[in-house]
Amino acid sequence: MKRILWILLACGAACPAFAQEISLRHDLDGKALDTLATQVLRFNDELKGKGKVVLQDARGLENKHALPHLALLDPDDSMEFFGTRPRFRALHEVMREAGQKFDAAQFYPQVADAVDDASGRIQALPLALSLPVLFVNRVALRKAGVDPERPGKTWWELQKTAGEIYDKGGKCPLTTARFAWVHSENVSSQAGEAVVAKLGKVDKVLANGMVNVKHLALLASWQKSRYFHYSGPAREGNRRFLSGECAMLTGESSLYAEARRAGIDVGMAALPHYDDVYAAKPADVLADGAGLWVLAGHKKDEDKLAARFMTFLLRPEVQKEWVHATSYLPMTPGAVSALRDSGIPHNLLDAAQKRLSVSKKGSTRARHGPVRDRLHEFLGEEVAFVWTTDRPAKEALDNTVRRVNEAIAPAVPKAAIAPPAKPAAGSRKP
Repeated sequence: MKRILWILLACGAACPAFAQEISLRHDLDGKALDTLATQVLRFNDELKGKGKVVLQDARGLENKHALPHLALLDPDDSMEFFGTRPRFRALHEVMREAGQKFDAAQFYPQVADAVDDASGRIQALPLALSLPVLFVNRVALRKAGVDPERPGKTWWELQKTAGEIYDKGGKCPLTTARFAWVHSENVSSQAGEAVVAKLGKVDKVLANGMVNVKHLALLASWQKSRYFHYSGPAREGNRRFLSGECAMLTGESSLYAEARRAGIDVGMAALPHYDDVYAAKPADVLADGAGLWVLAGHKKDEDKLAARFMTFLLRPEVQKEWVHATSYLPMTPGAVSALRDSGIPHNLLDAAQKRLSVSKKGSTRARHGPVRDRLHEFLGEEVAFVWTTDRPAKEALDNTVRRVNEAIAPAVPKAAIAPPAKPAAGSRKP
């Protein structure tokens, strides 16, 4: 017994403490997963056994309710990742409590705008953001006699391109991914219209403005003409474009690297806009995508390790490797400087830097949370009737707005509802 005790005491003094371990849930594959796995290994090596990040694929889990410490996701995907909608911790709080240097000003304004709250405080690390763009399969457009470098700057010009592709035998001229983000939030932004506005102290969704109605009606007419093929509310359209089935796709700029690896002669153009809208702002598109979120309910030491990993990922050389492999947006000016010798065309870096540097002052974008979640959910349900029935675009959008605003309306406490006054003694009822 004494011998065992001496061994335990000696190990307590000389053996390393049990390494702190945190899990990071994701749904990456291909080059993006390889790159993240390499970076995690490098981070773990730097800790020299004093901590460890473990990757966890959300698609192969038997029990999704056992929550990880970190998750790389768009909060819209919470149900798929966790089977529930968990609470997240604001990143600025986690970093402050861990003593890690962290300043919102280090991010490009438009990148910060995608993951901050109304007060400008960063909620998640904007690790996997994209801009909405138009992708074209150059081979398919040349076959239709269309210049692949000029598919169309406006939606009206794109209609002509889609018609020419269809007339030359193209079965699917155009599809889309992330419908609500591209065809509601960004169409509104380009037209200078707010999707969400605060009326008094309450947020109200305004996604049924004139430009939204016009746009959905146009897409419905394209659907009937077989120019446009709706693939689903999320990223279903990506597969149809990458397989060569569809000639064009409106979606996330980050798909560019995957399209190149798929062997597609791919071109990337700005998201079309309406030039017949007063004071249109074609360049005012919204960065969006997956952030690295910290989940609530874990130990303080585990959150400290998560904060150290965030700091590691913000290093310019780490960002350079990540952006080059994935085509996600650089988070900071330092990352763009590091990318200058990576082989990425300087005109693309200049364009990204110009857009991401625009001030976020006066931003009216829908922020992550219940309002945006409901907008995407209900819009997806309502537009399904537009494609499959003769439901008018205005009715679908009006229904969306009504349902969202009813769902997010603050509940009125029972105590606030006064009971009817009792008549005074001796008085008659009217």
